[in-house]
Amino acid sequence: MALFDENVTITPRPPRRMSRGMVAGIWALTVALVVLLIITFLPTSYVIQRPGPVYNTLGTTESTQGTQVPLISVQGAETFPTEGALDLLTVQVVGNRERTPSWFELATAWFDPSKAVLPIDAVFPEGETTEQRNEQSAAMMVDSQKEATAAALTELGYDVDAELTVYSFTDDSASQGVLEEGDVIISANGEAVTDAGALREIVNQGSGEPVELDIVRDAQEQSVSVMPKETEVDGETLWLLGITLTNDFEFPIDVTIQLNNVGGPSAGMMFALGIIDTLTPEQLNGGETVAGTGTIDAEGVVGPIGGIRQKMWGAVGAGAKWFLAPADNCDEVVGYVPDGLRVFSVETLDDSLAVLDAVRDDGDFASLPTCETSAAAAAPAAG
Repeated sequence: MALFDENVTITPRPPRRMSRGMVAGIWALTVALVVLLIITFLPTSYVIQRPGPVYNTLGTTESTQGTQVPLISVQGAETFPTEGALDLLTVQVVGNRERTPSWFELATAWFDPSKAVLPIDAVFPEGETTEQRNEQSAAMMVDSQKEATAAALTELGYDVDAELTVYSFTDDSASQGVLEEGDVIISANGEAVTDAGALREIVNQGSGEPVELDIVRDAQEQSVSVMPKETEVDGETLWLLGITLTNDFEFPIDVTIQLNNVGGPSAGMMFALGIIDTLTPEQLNGGETVAGTGTIDAEGVVGPIGGIRQKMWGAVGAGAKWFLAPADNCDEVVGYVPDGLRVFSVETLDDSLAVLDAVRDDGDFASLPTCETSAAAAAPAAG
């Protein structure tokens, strides 16, 4: 039996042609992959903000020598054991002008509620170097620690003397050549000043007239005159001396705050609460974990900060159930509170202490202001 016939020629079937739709689909997929590859490496004009490290003001932190030290330590007064946590929150920025996040990274961040995509100019202003930004951030941190210490000690009944000191000059400053860095401003036009707001008000009351300043320089008192410069800010005419000021204080006890590689003023309120808890026998937080954020001044006024949504997620990650938010940030909070976190609106140090009283004593939380109740009170009445 023959298995094959040498006289029979077998012609192979011609290859099947792809349909036009299949060809178009392959081309579309190829183009999409090429575009995705290209935009992955194209520079962007955005950065990503995400939750940063969380620090317990009642705990320890790493020193510059790599050892663990108390984040807050006090000498010259009796201190008391603390429990739980009073957490300060930070944010991290992914990207800078030298290396921005890819479009793929930005796309994934858009769908992550714990992250925010921001224009790079909002975080790294044009013309400002990384070194300048770090210097400013470090200076704000030092200033916030002083203000927090002043607020805490004043709350505890200590007498705190304040001094207004010239820190630096703006470009084209009206005070350049008249004032010097380190000058302590005692009064303006005969009125005593201890904070920048009071000085600013006196300067603008003069409507461009020379401002007579009494200062202390090298332990010697003297008087100088500065002609302020007219500037328009948001449609409002202001008269400025062109100086950056810091508050220096004479503290009756020594308070040391150690926190490396963190800048800015937003930890002020939590520093103040940590200092008070360290100096009082009763635990402010009842041993619970409470997180919060906000600037603070020597009078105990809490101010707004950036990145509050990311900080709320950082608080949840650290196990906090309660969160202290500056009242001026409430419009960014409503509708974005992570599950399991209760956010309270605070305007002053006393407001924050009232929340901690409720946490410690299982008090009436319903009577405390939240961002939701603040928003409802601010909403116009229907009619």
